[in-house]
Amino acid sequence: MVRAVVIVLVLLAAGPVQAKSRFDGWASAIIAADWRTSAGEPIQAFDNARRDLTAGFLAAGFSRADMVDVTLRPDARPVTAAEGAVRRIAEATSRAQRGCFLYITSHGLPEQIVFGPDVTLTPTLLATLLRNWCGERPTVLVLSACFSGSFIDALAGPNRMILTAARRDRASFGCSEDAVYPYFDGCVIQELPAATDFIALGNAVRSCVKDREEAEGLTPASEPQVFIGANMQLLVPTLRFSRPSS
Repeated sequence: MVRAVVIVLVLLAAGPVQAKSRFDGWASAIIAADWRTSAGEPIQAFDNARRDLTAGFLAAGFSRADMVDVTLRPDARPVTAAEGAVRRIAEATSRAQRGCFLYITSHGLPEQIVFGPDVTLTPTLLATLLRNWCGERPTVLVLSACFSGSFIDALAGPNRMILTAARRDRASFGCSEDAVYPYFDGCVIQELPAATDFIALGNAVRSCVKDREEAEGLTPASEPQVFIGANMQLLVPTLRFSRPSS
């Protein structure tokens, strides 16, 4: 009896046991890959999004130790070039091998996404990078850029879920000098705390973007896209986001 009491007291002194996250062992990366308006003027919207997306996904259960969180703006200190970001993601994915989560917020054109001052990601290049980083692991990819739906065909696979800020032939909104976040990123930040998993998050973000664009009379609608591979349709509902205990 005395031993049992001692064990209970030790457990109480240790405090509450932290619940295991469904994303333990997942590598993640959140990259602000541009820092300008469409006219070339510097803005903070992409970096604001990177900062608050990082906080949101850490709260949802991703590991700080296995997360890459960088801006590619050339006036940052220290400066991270595209090659450095690619190397850091490779290091994270070689260390944490249960799954991959990649979020890029930037400017885009059809089949192009800005990735720093002098690099452009194409669907083919990003497909190669994802294959090298993640292989056949479960992978969630979020592309927040104009025309980002043009990447889905090249990146789709049974082990992947892809969310894009716009369909292949549409721009997205929220990259002006007075914007706090790009609209899509702002909706992710707004909806993440209540979302149970990535499918619920994708649906909520699409509705949020639609409501905001309609309220502001923005046309044509960006129409964010969601692709869910066959394997991920069963897996993603089990990958529930962590929530603080009440």
